[in-house]
Amino acid sequence: MMDGKPYPIPKTWTESSIGKVVVKAKQRDPRKKPDEVFQYVDVSSVSKESFKITGVTSTLGSEAPSRARKAIEKDDVLFATVRPTLKRIALVPPEFDGAIASTGYSVLRSDKSKAEPGFLYSFLITDHFNARMAGLERGASYPAVRDSDVTASWLPLPPLPEQKKIAHILSTVQRAIEAQERIIQTTTELKKSLMHKLFTEGLHNEPQKQSEIGPIPESWEVVPFEQFATLQRGYDLRKQDFREGPVPVIGATQVIGYHDTAKVKAPGVTVVRSGSSAGMPHYIEENFWAHNVLLYVKDFHGNVPKFVYYKMMVLDLTQYRQGVAVPTLNRNTFSAIEVSVPSPEDQQQIADALDAVENKTGVAKRKKTQLQDLFRTLLHDLMTARTRVQELSITDHDA
Repeated sequence: MMDGKPYPIPKTWTESSIGKVVVKAKQRDPRKKPDEVFQYVDVSSVSKESFKITGVTSTLGSEAPSRARKAIEKDDVLFATVRPTLKRIALVPPEFDGAIASTGYSVLRSDKSKAEPGFLYSFLITDHFNARMAGLERGASYPAVRDSDVTASWLPLPPLPEQKKIAHILSTVQRAIEAQERIIQTTTELKKSLMHKLFTEGLHNEPQKQSEIGPIPESWEVVPFEQFATLQRGYDLRKQDFREGPVPVIGATQVIGYHDTAKVKAPGVTVVRSGSSAGMPHYIEENFWAHNVLLYVKDFHGNVPKFVYYKMMVLDLTQYRQGVAVPTLNRNTFSAIEVSVPSPEDQQQIADALDAVENKTGVAKRKKTQLQDLFRTLLHDLMTARTRVQELSITDHDA
């Protein structure tokens, strides 16, 4: 039995159920080889964002969890039947061939004469399939579907060559997304190490001198935080009091609306005052209204605003939070801490160097978002035949 057809398909496509295009995968009890180490893919090992296996646990057979039973092979498709709306879906890569997956997965092994594994994997990511699974969930505290719910699901089947082309196009875009993720990770790590170097050694390889806060570059000076940047609490503004205008109202981590009056002139630096993000600094490039969940820099004391922003990141003001239920940053607890400061000229050069790295990260994040949007569009259009593969030509270079 299979569920009904939710949308029309081309005449060259056929209808099936998932169960008709897969072969039975075996189970294996790793506890029967207690001294053997195996790779365990539990439900949390699959990313619900990238639809990849992002972490496995090397486990001794004698310590195998009772749910470690499903033997998996390269090209198997994993679908987490536990909390299925989280969309923990993955195509098993070669490096996890022979691993053991949790019984919380449905393991779908394609009969490759009928279904391309990458096509089946892509279908499981679609909104249609996941809406179907959400409607079949059982249990409130531990919602789940059965393997039989998955295998009974309707599956549109293009001819195999078309399946392969669809899978290739979608995997090409996924690889491009992963490439941007690697750039983001690399530039984020670079920025972290560069910040440490610049804020401890300075720009000119100059000798260090001892200060009340430890060794600092010889030309730098130490001042109390209050003389480095004076902070003031933001201003109350109820939602119903917003007046139409171009001025962003900055909340804890984002723009929460627009108003006709600015309270702070750009450039501005804010620090979240309360909530889970308390202590996090932000840099604002336009005149704005600082909401009362923020502290903002009222006086930079001649320091470069962008340098102040980066310095606050290095100082890690989150360590001064108070309270558990609602963490709160009290500026009185750190207003007298000592801060090392270079000349304004060096401040600008340090800010420019860090900006260059941060800009690369920003470009990669925007590209990743664009590619994710492209993937979602292509996934829907190719799987519903709104767009046919013969109309597309996507290469790794294009993505």
